[in-house]
Amino acid sequence: MAAGGFFNPDPKDLLRIRKDIDMNYSDWKKMLADKKIAKSFGELKGERVATSPKGFSKDNPAIELLKYKQFYFSRNFTDSEVLSNNFLQEMNQTFRNLRPYFDYMSEVLTTDGNGVSLI
Repeated sequence: MAAGGFFNPDPKDLLRIRKDIDMNYSDWKKMLADKKIAKSFGELKGERVATSPKGFSKDNPAIELLKYKQFYFSRNFTDSEVLSNNFLQEMNQTFRNLRPYFDYMSEVLTTDGNGVSLI
């Protein structure tokens, strides 16, 4: 298995992620629709809350994405894929395909809502 993302962000980070989704929903849709990510991992995975999160309207266009509590991707490999001669290259490309997601999330989690560095 190859996996990456944010399995259990702390409450402050989860709120920061949700605020970014709310303010930049079109960017999130574009990132999550990226063909390389979709080819390697499929859709975003993670637990979700049943209703709208506190502070966000149930009518928000991004509500389904805002419900996420975890934000990760995973990909399973078959035994034959793991044993193949090109598995290391495939695994490397798999993680390279996820790099834009990590770059975006790093920006979200290291800046405030105005883009000012938190570190």
